[in-house]
Amino acid sequence: MEQLLHHLRNLGFTEMEAKIMVELAGKGPSSGYEVAKGLGVSRSNVYSTLQRLCQQGYLHRSEGDPVRYSMLKTEELTRMIAGQMKESLSFIENRMPRVEPDQQPFYNVEGDRNVMEALARELERAEHEIVVDVWREEAALMRSELEQAEQRGVKLLWSCIGSDTGMERLLPWPAWNQDAGDRHALKGRKFSFVIDRRWCMLGMRGEDCATQALVTEHPVMVELLLHHFTQEMVLYEVEQDLGGELAERYGPAYERIYRKYVEVDPREADSEVIGDFDGPEDSEEV
Repeated sequence: MEQLLHHLRNLGFTEMEAKIMVELAGKGPSSGYEVAKGLGVSRSNVYSTLQRLCQQGYLHRSEGDPVRYSMLKTEELTRMIAGQMKESLSFIENRMPRVEPDQQPFYNVEGDRNVMEALARELERAEHEIVVDVWREEAALMRSELEQAEQRGVKLLWSCIGSDTGMERLLPWPAWNQDAGDRHALKGRKFSFVIDRRWCMLGMRGEDCATQALVTEHPVMVELLLHHFTQEMVLYEVEQDLGGELAERYGPAYERIYRKYVEVDPREADSEVIGDFDGPEDSEEV
């Protein structure tokens, strides 16, 4: 009984309204006198509340002497309340004043739980498209949310790296003061999500590092991640189609091309390639 009253109050009914509605639902059509007697309250308070509930459409009122009141069927009541709430929420969402920032902010989210919850909330809101660039471990964590999005008709575009592939397709850009033997000692697995080409998350997660992510709707970051994803997928398809010819001309993973841009010493006027890279292992993309 008390829980029922509590939830009716949460829906905006007063204490007296809630008690009268429960009383009528349990006893059936009753006069104002009978309701007041059953609740042990004054008739004046009951009559004014009954009149208000009738005007709002929550009660039926029969003519006669005495006038008798009855509740709507439960399913009619809940459908009526749900419609009113939906209408109010829609009005608030569309009419609430907004101060648009000059630039879309960047947020840093820390902690595995916080990052995953923020991502799950946005995946639930996806309407058109989700672009995913992850390792298998992170893909498994979001499997349920991604499947639900796909069932809603959201288009999913994947780039997934297996846990047994040493590194990604593209070679990393080491810092100038980074030791040669530590160039690939990146702790954790990178991941990125772009949702409906407006919201994105870029982060790192792993057993040996704290989970962190950058979240923004800034169009520049969204565009960068989409271009990176497109480049990865185009390279993947080219490799599948011309793998033998590419390896024969450039070597595995196009080492000759990458080394021109990744391992360049800015002190050399001729942009001489220095150092030696082992080509990255193949990554699997779906």
